[in-house]
Amino acid sequence: MTMAYAEALQRAVYARLSGDAALGALVGDAIYDAPPERSDVAKIAHLTLGEDRARPFDTKTSRGARHEFAVGVHSGEDGFATAKRIAAAVCDALVGAPLSLERGHLVSIDFVRATAERAAAPAKRAVTLLFRAVIDQDG
Repeated sequence: MTMAYAEALQRAVYARLSGDAALGALVGDAIYDAPPERSDVAKIAHLTLGEDRARPFDTKTSRGARHEFAVGVHSGEDGFATAKRIAAAVCDALVGAPLSLERGHLVSIDFVRATAERAAAPAKRAVTLLFRAVIDQDG
């Protein structure tokens, strides 16, 4: 079912992340759809909602989609500890979460993989988290 659920999924993920108290203590309201352009903002710990790939997930009785989407963790600190702590909080907030979608019904949301790496300036460390969400048209 193509990208029919993509916007609803992104809105639900954003709402979940921005409403999570533990994550809020680490990044505040610094959750962006696009990377911040101002270097002073880019230096602070923040999240970006990243790429989304959708595939059909149809059954004999309903239609749906499987989305693999990324959440980027960015830190201006020299070491990986802060970025990894934030990444853990993102996983805690999303994995198995009962997200309410404006379109479709979330069947599951699971962690797929993470990549921690040195980042381009002004951020110093980054973790890219990949999640898989299965969405059914019925709900």
